[in-house]
Amino acid sequence: MVLRFLCLCLACGLSAAEATAFRIMALGDSITQGGKTFATYRIPLAAKLQAAGVRFVFVGSQKTDTPQGPLWHEGYGGKNAEFLATILEARLKANPANVLMLQAGHNHFIEEKPVAGIVAAHREMITTARRLNPKSIVFVAQVIPSGKLPKYSYIPELNLALAALVKELHRPEQPVYLVDLATGFDSAKDTIADLVHPNTAGAEKIAQRWSEALTKALR
Repeated sequence: MVLRFLCLCLACGLSAAEATAFRIMALGDSITQGGKTFATYRIPLAAKLQAAGVRFVFVGSQKTDTPQGPLWHEGYGGKNAEFLATILEARLKANPANVLMLQAGHNHFIEEKPVAGIVAAHREMITTARRLNPKSIVFVAQVIPSGKLPKYSYIPELNLALAALVKELHRPEQPVYLVDLATGFDSAKDTIADLVHPNTAGAEKIAQRWSEALTKALR
């Protein structure tokens, strides 16, 4: 399987060094995408992974330009987990990845009672990743809390449900890891004025949690 994945990556025009590095796809909403008015956690995350000695490249169809070069991703502002589940297969076929970072729980309303649907979408995305690459390593984020209430008052319930899903689906040969972005994140201090999107301090907290999880599993 490793050899087949390597051959697939080489067929996509990658160097041998790129093909043997972990290919990480960050999939999510605007918090993954980043924006002009709020901080992008993927930039400090890339620096932390590099400093920790993790060999990686970010992959995807979307690009963030940085002084260190482009950071590719699959972040879509305003989109929810259900939407991401519909596009993941095509994105993975176009940009093969063996590490998937899922951070999706916003862009619903409490009135929708959305938790079951969001969890089902995560299950579908994990199934898709495993079907395309049985050696996929999946990281599922418990999403950051929001001060935009009551719209996002379902997030604590969602994070408990995501933890249960990870416990159900994890197995040594096909790992699924939980990444707790919620604990220690203060929506009053760590977000911009909308109380949803991270400021610089918030992005640093998100990057640190992702870095701890990825470094432990990938190094």
